[in-house]
Amino acid sequence: MARGELRIFLGAAPGVGKTYTMLEEAQRRAERGTDVVVGFVETHGRKHTQAMLADLEIVPRRTLAYRGAEFTEMDLGALLARRPELAVVDELAHTNVPGARHAKRWQDVQELLAAGIDVLTTVNVQHLESLNDVVAQITGVEQRETVPDAVVRAAEQVELVDMTPEALRRRMAHGNIYRPEKIDAALGNYFRTGNLTALRELALLWLADKVEDQLDKYRADHKISTTWETRERVVVALTGGPEGDTLIRRAARIAARTASSGPGGADLMAVHVTRNDGLAGADPAVLARQRVLVESLGGTYHQVVGADVPRALLDFAGAVNATQIVLGASSRGKFAQLFSAGVGVTTTARSGTIDVHLVTHERAAQGRRARRLPAALSRGRRIAGFVATLAGLPALTGLLHAGPSLSLTNDILLFLAAVVAVSLIGGLWPALLAAVAGSLLLNYFFTPPLGRFTIAEGDNLLALAIFVVVAIAVSWVVDTAARKTRQAAQAGADAQTLATVAGSVLRGERPLMALLERLHETFTLDSVTLLDAGTVVAHVGEACTVARDADAEVKIDDTMTMLLRGRPLEASDRRIVEAFAAQATLALRQERLTAEAAAAKPLAEADRMRTALLAAVSHDLRTPLASAKAAVASLRSDEVEFGEQDRRELLATADESLDRLTRLVTNLLDMSRLQAGALGVHAVDVGAEDIVPRALDHLDPAGRAVAVHIPDELPPVHADPGLLEQILINLIANALRYSPPGRPPVVTASALGGRLELRVIDHGPGIPENRWNDVFLPFQRLGDRDNHTGVGLGLALSRGLTEAMGGTLTPDHTPGGGLTMILTLPAGPVI
Repeated sequence: MARGELRIFLGAAPGVGKTYTMLEEAQRRAERGTDVVVGFVETHGRKHTQAMLADLEIVPRRTLAYRGAEFTEMDLGALLARRPELAVVDELAHTNVPGARHAKRWQDVQELLAAGIDVLTTVNVQHLESLNDVVAQITGVEQRETVPDAVVRAAEQVELVDMTPEALRRRMAHGNIYRPEKIDAALGNYFRTGNLTALRELALLWLADKVEDQLDKYRADHKISTTWETRERVVVALTGGPEGDTLIRRAARIAARTASSGPGGADLMAVHVTRNDGLAGADPAVLARQRVLVESLGGTYHQVVGADVPRALLDFAGAVNATQIVLGASSRGKFAQLFSAGVGVTTTARSGTIDVHLVTHERAAQGRRARRLPAALSRGRRIAGFVATLAGLPALTGLLHAGPSLSLTNDILLFLAAVVAVSLIGGLWPALLAAVAGSLLLNYFFTPPLGRFTIAEGDNLLALAIFVVVAIAVSWVVDTAARKTRQAAQAGADAQTLATVAGSVLRGERPLMALLERLHETFTLDSVTLLDAGTVVAHVGEACTVARDADAEVKIDDTMTMLLRGRPLEASDRRIVEAFAAQATLALRQERLTAEAAAAKPLAEADRMRTALLAAVSHDLRTPLASAKAAVASLRSDEVEFGEQDRRELLATADESLDRLTRLVTNLLDMSRLQAGALGVHAVDVGAEDIVPRALDHLDPAGRAVAVHIPDELPPVHADPGLLEQILINLIANALRYSPPGRPPVVTASALGGRLELRVIDHGPGIPENRWNDVFLPFQRLGDRDNHTGVGLGLALSRGLTEAMGGTLTPDHTPGGGLTMILTLPAGPVI
């Protein structure tokens, strides 16, 4: 059975028209003869959306009971049994009520697709798992319902339903999205122009990445290797030399100019081609520092392996669909360029449609500064080679001269064997000495005319020349092999050290200190100190503040320096230390950014609370004020004669509205005093049987329905009577709000171990345990959907007041469904 196809309508925010557009597509498909069935569509009471459901078959929803309440969900079983060609399923990120077939609606959709049914669905960008935290930072609202990005990326089609922030706010103001009582709070909070603009950009960028993946797949499937300039990508090639800083900054300027002049911006990517023999080439410290520079400029760093540098570079550029390559002008001398065109010229000749920029720098055409290579063999072996040359060749000459006469060819072969033996013992320079000395000995003692440095026959001259060339070639090969073996061993040791240090850094909670401690241990140092502009920022062991007191100094950049004390560093060790000194700079920057983020978090939280306060209070203050003003204005009006009953109702309305306003202002003032630490607490021993009735009187007439069970022998509670009364008012009011008709809240009290517990019990829908802490956040309601029942401050204030009196306020499940708030305070002595 073929798997069904998934088409997703993606929106930046609620109200952009995703569901409407999805239903338009469903209507078009139905008109073309497709068997279309609506599995689930949420119209939110919008008449235009409801009209689009006309003439479409709808599968009845399934009713599920949970915590004493009934909920409706999509009937997946009925939809699978109906087996339409196309199913319409709204709100992909929706969380199903416990008892449904799957926990998430996207899992329902996966089962429909597996059954061969095509699906149309909708999702907002804030519900994408990868963007959930970003959206929370932007809007101050954390979305609890998310869908994995992989599910959306796997869709055959993702269509963006777009609308400008201004148009969306107009729709909101006209009442086309939310009910009138929610409009003010929504426009002042989630639907601010800045929020909507940022969400729109996130949606566009996410969809652009999805389209790019599709394009890459298409090019790979069709074996298209030419560059398609759909988006500018600038690749800068790094050799590991100091000129790389200049190239990176030049490439960043090119990318910035491209971004400012064209749509979509430009990507900056740096790449270093490593030799495929695994031997060390570029300086790892320089590359590490340049990687930090690239990332600080908004680019990415890459490393590829290849023997042919131009080919490896162009293969990488083609793989990332690069449009421009930035290379440094050759630093080789003019003489060297006569024999090889160089990487820049070769890359330009092979680049095809990719533009290549050759950037000059201060080292261009000045010749490469030869880096002193480590000796292939130890000093002892080199001395042994010279001794073998000075002693062995005269001995061989004496033996050949005193023994039976051999042909010149045999004499040359014996001397060649001696040169090979010397090269194996001492390496290149002893072997070169042996080759020259051997040629002179062969010429003087064994080449006619004997006893003279002249050669009579041309064949002997050729044989002697071949001897010298072969001797030098063999000695060079032996020395090179020994050198590469040593380099490979050194590279392996360096790689192991780097991997060990990197592993310790990744496992550590503080990467910078983990890195310094590992360096301290690896190189057996007394101390490692990191300085920034002469100031110690981190150290292991006793801090060293001046370079003259250190055994080694490693300059990282203009301000950062690492001082090592304990022993001088060898050249090979220094390369490793320089590499990790650069990483130490990066780790330091990360720690500083983390610290800055932590410092900014309270400010962001305060800003979020202020925003939420203004948005919510703007509505909750306005409503009771408007009601009270309307009632008073009506009573004062001379145009209408009110009867006694009407006058009482108007006065009651004004009184209730002013009471509501008083509670709101009291809560706000108490919360501000609580957060400022200026709340005065005057605890005394008071009976719960006295406080609870006073709290219920404040909730009249709703408070009369609350059942109270307080034992007569209960000890008093040690608390501030006014604050305790305020806590109970908030808790009972919250319980009344969510209690079903006919099942009013219950207040009970009990004592245990010097503590007194007051329980406010309701039988409403309850709250999932994983969201219990959310109800105590200021200016928050579950889902942020009920803007007409208060600013969401009551429970947050209640917990704060409780803790100020040395107590606790915790939620618990009500047996049979509902929520129980447990208020625990110190108990006073039994009277």
